[in-house]
Amino acid sequence: MTQKQYFQIIEKVGENLNDFLYSSDERYRSHLTESLGWTPLQAKRFACWDWTHGVGLYGIYKLYQFTKDERYLDYIEAWLKNRMEIGLPEKNVNTVAPLLVMACVHEIRPSKEYEAVMREWAEWIMHDMKRTAEEGLQHSHAELENDQELWDDTLLMTVLFLAKAGKVFDRQDYTDEAIYQFMIHVKYLTDTKTGLWYHGWTFAERNNFANALWGRGNCWVTIFIPEFLEMFELPSYIRKYAVYALQEQAKALARYQSPSGMWHTLIDDESSYLESSCTAGFCYGILKGIRKGYLDPGYEECGKKAIEAVLAKISPEGELMGVSYGTNVGRTLEHYRQIPMSKMHYGQALALLALIEGLEWYREQEA
Repeated sequence: MTQKQYFQIIEKVGENLNDFLYSSDERYRSHLTESLGWTPLQAKRFACWDWTHGVGLYGIYKLYQFTKDERYLDYIEAWLKNRMEIGLPEKNVNTVAPLLVMACVHEIRPSKEYEAVMREWAEWIMHDMKRTAEEGLQHSHAELENDQELWDDTLLMTVLFLAKAGKVFDRQDYTDEAIYQFMIHVKYLTDTKTGLWYHGWTFAERNNFANALWGRGNCWVTIFIPEFLEMFELPSYIRKYAVYALQEQAKALARYQSPSGMWHTLIDDESSYLESSCTAGFCYGILKGIRKGYLDPGYEECGKKAIEAVLAKISPEGELMGVSYGTNVGRTLEHYRQIPMSKMHYGQALALLALIEGLEWYREQEA
């Protein structure tokens, strides 16, 4: 495959994601009104601005970073303006997610409106967001309180924005809090036997629920750590701590990668289905980790196999197939095995991240 053909696939995935960021809202809105009894306005705001959109926008922003094509920034800004006119939803761990891209855009195209929103939400995270024991960020979202629970999802959905806000606004207190949240999540969610991450921890029961080494939850971590490391200059001891966490996870991922290049939705359980979004996330984190010097080049074969697996799962229309639906923490492993497949913003975005990083890797090989 030539670089031109490869990039045409990237563009097709991006176009598919652009369309889906708007067209998918009605489905979620109906769920919120019919299943949960929300008011139409409340449902509309959540359906238009949630973590799925945040991850989706991050994929488009990465496409801008790679191409420097201003059209992608124009698209993001039009999306943000449209959603802000509708009105932002109630604050929770997941509705923070779109602010990460807002912060990225603000660095390039400063906006007083963006600044006001980001400062308000960052202050809410610092002072009013619910905490667990030991002051971890409680993973409360629109549908579940999740009292005293830490989830690995929180790092990408909330903590990365807080870290970015610390950089944008020169707020060391934001940066310090982001570092602390990373450390407490490592403490309670790392499986020390494998180096992989559990989906959740409950302080109320002092356990990791089903001890699920869930694929996509792990990929949030594989993405978060390289992004966190390059966002600003971390203290040397924190940098070392984060790099070792990524290295230990990568060792396990290489060991559990299937011959197809994919990973199972329960990484250590071959009876669970192979899942595309986690495969794309692992691919991105591993290849970027190698490129940035966090991981040994010996993982290149693992990343290359994952890229080929992602490419094989992209339809002619640019959709990443084989993506599992949004997944709450489960109390049994069967819970994860039964999550249905569905087209989702984050699947498209994770495919973009993987393919862009794959092209970076291929270019370096040819240089």
